Amino acid sequence: MSSATTSTLDFARSPINQSLTPERKIELFTQMVRIRRFEQAALKYYQAGRMGGFLHLYIGQEAVAVGTISLAGKDDHFITAYRDHGHALAVGMGMNECMAEMYGKQTGCSKGKGGSMHFFAPDKNYWGGHGIVGGQTPLGLGLAYGLKYLEKEGCCLCYLGDGAVNQGAFHESLNLAALFEIPVIFVIENNGYSMGTSQKRSSAYRDCLARRAEAYDMEWDVINGSDIYEVRAKTQIAMERAKKQSKPTLLEIDTYRYYGHSVADANAKKYRTPEEIENYKKNHDPISVFRMKLIAEGVFTEEDAAAINKTASEEAAAAVKFSEESPAPTIADISTDVYWETDNQTEASKIGRHFFND
Repeated sequence: MSSATTSTLDFARSPINQSLTPERKIELFTQMVRIRRFEQAALKYYQAGRMGGFLHLYIGQEAVAVGTISLAGKDDHFITAYRDHGHALAVGMGMNECMAEMYGKQTGCSKGKGGSMHFFAPDKNYWGGHGIVGGQTPLGLGLAYGLKYLEKEGCCLCYLGDGAVNQGAFHESLNLAALFEIPVIFVIENNGYSMGTSQKRSSAYRDCLARRAEAYDMEWDVINGSDIYEVRAKTQIAMERAKKQSKPTLLEIDTYRYYGHSVADANAKKYRTPEEIENYKKNHDPISVFRMKLIAEGVFTEEDAAAINKTASEEAAAAVKFSEESPAPTIADISTDVYWETDNQTEASKIGRHFFND
């Protein structure tokens, strides 16, 4: 299956988007703005030396996380790599717990032990946040296998970057997903650069990375990641395939990151021209694109959008204050949370089987 040539207008009119109320559209826009303002605040205080570790920003890719996760049902699960802030906020995690985690504080979502790359919210079916390139792909496969094993009508959306498509674990996951008909959707967030290496210099392919799925007799598609309507319309098809037919899909969502691979990427402005970055900001920014669509649809006004932006900025600032004032972990905390089951002496800890007990 190749990428469709349907117009943007058709995507807005697709049934899954036609079902959106004006209020829900505003919610989706707000989520995208909140992700950006959260990350801009994180960047400011990371550069000020208030955070340790790495910081991989999602700015420019917001429509991918918000668009795909907006389709989720109660038995759908999510797992991603280290550029995980956008997905975390999209599943419903709060700014406070996420910001505090980057500050390394006890009030963080991983109690300050994971940092930027390891956000988790099991109560929201969000399984991280993984620092090993491609390492989350067999885990996403396993989550989807669990759903099939338990006969639940759900799927797992497993996100990866374009640099992870050459990892052996990813190809092994594709093979097993197709072989055993597992309801997993692998989502390549293709921002064009594997760290600092362009796609053409890092990967062998014909016209797109998603076509590799053909080797595994798996359905695939390519999506414009700057248009949340297209993201939703095409992802919905893959999710229905997973839930109704228990068949996997490989999606390639073309997107772009404004900053480097991480904030530590000193060459971010050397392997990309200023004109390339500016063109994306001016013509393909997902927030700007969606804002203009909603104004044209009469959903809200420019003033309404500005108010949403202001509120999101204030929320991010409050999260910074919360994090600054939160307590740091103690020395004793280093020995806790190694294995949650044994720390809490659950029944599962006695038999060594967790996920498949239901």
